[in-house]
Amino acid sequence: MKAIQVRAVGGPEALELVDLPVPEPKEHEALVEIKAIGVNFIDVYFREGRYPSQTPFTVGQEAAGVVGKVGAGVRNVKVGDRVAYTGLQGSYAEYAVVDATRLVVIPEKLDFEQAAAAMLQGMTAHYLVNDSYPLAAGETSLIHAAAGGVGLLLVQMAKNIGAQVIGTAGSEEKVALAREAGADEVINYSTHDFEAETKRLTGGKGVHVVYDGVGRTTFDKDLEVLRPRGYLVLFGGASGAVPPFDPILLSRKGSLFLTRPTLAHYIATRAELEHRASGVLGDIVSGKLKLRVGHKYALADAQQAHRDLEGRKTTGKVLLIP
Repeated sequence: MKAIQVRAVGGPEALELVDLPVPEPKEHEALVEIKAIGVNFIDVYFREGRYPSQTPFTVGQEAAGVVGKVGAGVRNVKVGDRVAYTGLQGSYAEYAVVDATRLVVIPEKLDFEQAAAAMLQGMTAHYLVNDSYPLAAGETSLIHAAAGGVGLLLVQMAKNIGAQVIGTAGSEEKVALAREAGADEVINYSTHDFEAETKRLTGGKGVHVVYDGVGRTTFDKDLEVLRPRGYLVLFGGASGAVPPFDPILLSRKGSLFLTRPTLAHYIATRAELEHRASGVLGDIVSGKLKLRVGHKYALADAQQAHRDLEGRKTTGKVLLIP
């Protein structure tokens, strides 16, 4: 089978197309023939070595496909089931063996591309607005990268809750996409200072919460736009890691809260995985959530997919197709 492997961490050139044997499922595992693969910033972090992994390893954390074989003891899926998963390394491939308890059966009305596009980013948006900071109707949120894969879903979920949404984006095209998703205001950070604009839009009061997947370049100003006892939910670092700082800064800025969550801890149990996946996939089926698959690449073009993702040339979801 074809797979994308990292032998030595580094830039996009570290992604090598290789031939590997098709793996065999062991007890409690299933072999999935992969039809669509989600590309996410966490893949970049593993490729760079920011998240350590023993080399060589097959990249990727998200996919959808068909169960081809099951090992002993598998009860929740069977051969022929259409399934999706996230949070398990090795999805940039034509086949993957995964822990069967982490597989979710895809609703009949969703195709493989929709399922692969929804798992990681959809469940991330779900836990951010429902648990990391439970956003309430009437509250004001600032959502960075509002035209990205997570951002577009976050905007929709926040508006479905009844919150006010201020988004940021890096071009007029992306501003338009964020507005189309429902954002009340969108700041083009390439032409405007998002700190000054957010303060203006909130009458100087600031926002209740900032959902930030950007990191280093936005962090300092995030602290300036939060109202007293506001929450900074830092769920990613697309621009790089935030430098160390003295936590007393949070008290000086208004007794602020900072959390650095990750999806794995919000789908740690089978029950929570099913709850989040059914919520997200169900809302897509019903039309409450709209997915935007912005870019599709062949598996062999994984390097270009990463270059475009890191260069902020993408909108919505990025997929690889084996």
